[in-house]
Amino acid sequence: MIPLVGRLYREHHVVTSVYGRPLINRSVIDIIKAHRFVRQVEGTELRVRDSLRVLETLDSLHLGECRIDIGKLALKFQRQNKIAELEDFLREELVDVVDGRASERLEGQDVVLYGFGRIGRLMARLLIERAGGGEGLNLRAIVVRKGSAQNDLQKRASLLRRDSVHGPFRGTLSVDEENSCLIANGVRIQVIYASSPDSIDYTNYGIKNAIVVDNTGVWRDAEGLGLHLKSPGVSRVLLTAPGKGEIKNIVYGVNDHALSTDDRILSAASCTTNAITPVLKAVMDKYGVENGHVETVHAYTNDQNLIDNYHKGNRRGRSAALNMVLTETGAAKAVSKALPELEGKLTGNAIRVPTPNVSMAILNLNLEKETDADSLNNYLRWCSLYSDLQKQIDFVNSREVVSSDFVGSRYAGIVDAEATIVDGKRAVLYVWYDNEFGYSCQVNRILHSMAGISARSYPRSTD
Repeated sequence: MIPLVGRLYREHHVVTSVYGRPLINRSVIDIIKAHRFVRQVEGTELRVRDSLRVLETLDSLHLGECRIDIGKLALKFQRQNKIAELEDFLREELVDVVDGRASERLEGQDVVLYGFGRIGRLMARLLIERAGGGEGLNLRAIVVRKGSAQNDLQKRASLLRRDSVHGPFRGTLSVDEENSCLIANGVRIQVIYASSPDSIDYTNYGIKNAIVVDNTGVWRDAEGLGLHLKSPGVSRVLLTAPGKGEIKNIVYGVNDHALSTDDRILSAASCTTNAITPVLKAVMDKYGVENGHVETVHAYTNDQNLIDNYHKGNRRGRSAALNMVLTETGAAKAVSKALPELEGKLTGNAIRVPTPNVSMAILNLNLEKETDADSLNNYLRWCSLYSDLQKQIDFVNSREVVSSDFVGSRYAGIVDAEATIVDGKRAVLYVWYDNEFGYSCQVNRILHSMAGISARSYPRSTD
């Protein structure tokens, strides 16, 4: 399977997965685990030999660019009542992209990462992971402040190479000191030292029409982020934090339809807003939401102090590694920027806890319609598998999962079915989320939409 997965991606730009678990650059064990996962959500086994047949057939169809869940296609083929050959079935399912239909590609989109902290480095990993022939998102540069150490470039490369939470970088990484470049899996990335967004001429590095992803959080309004647009070679800006004022806060999967080619500055909202908004939309669409409270149990962040020390924020000066820290969150109010129907209906607080990554949102909701725990869980399970929110909502049904089990999750949020509580119109949902990597994946999806290179996905979501 591994050579087939690689060839489909390299030659046809076809991204394959098994029930949302990506197959590109994955090991044999990763692929087997993805197949085992299917039994948990479908109650039936997906055999590797069945998905292999699907891959072999796909390889012969000369497909255009798309994303294909071979696990869902394999089980759909098995469950169909009519007798059909696998090739005929796949040709019918993928009619829009068979023989290269709809495969015209736009010119590649240059991307610049402004800031290289937790989100910046994870974004770099995601962009490098899917670096193809230059037609997609092309990471061209990283902008940072010059450190005091002489081996600044080596230190930044080391932080990309090794991560205490997310593990080692998958691939090769080298440093070109003379040209101030990182070379990751053959991708040459310029490292630019600058102290302000408007002080760089990106065209000097061959960069044009770039989207700048601002990971610093220093500038969050149109005036501050607009400084990026003053630099030659920049066309648009995406902020990885909640935007202020009239900046659109986009939660991909929920309100990305609001994206416009005229938007010069956009925000990807916060990790918590991305985690809870898709689940809230799903619940609201079926049951309605009268009001509710969101309590976030959040991993500590770099904004807090490692040991007790002065901090301008309330309580955040106390040691993050030793305390649960009650603090404020704007995520509940920010939901209404993506879902205006919930304006004024949600309150929220946050508790920072001594874990480095993966957080949880507890949604205490008063619904408009009565239901029960099984019905609500079954509906959210369906949403995670077949709805338009299937890339945002994941679903787990185990009494043994804990936070570290969700490190590396590519979903905005994961519903913990065993913790769901329902009493008539009152429902309590527990939603895990990797506040670093899951959020970065949402940012990456917005980037694809901004660049106009979002691929068709199969099988299509169902009503």
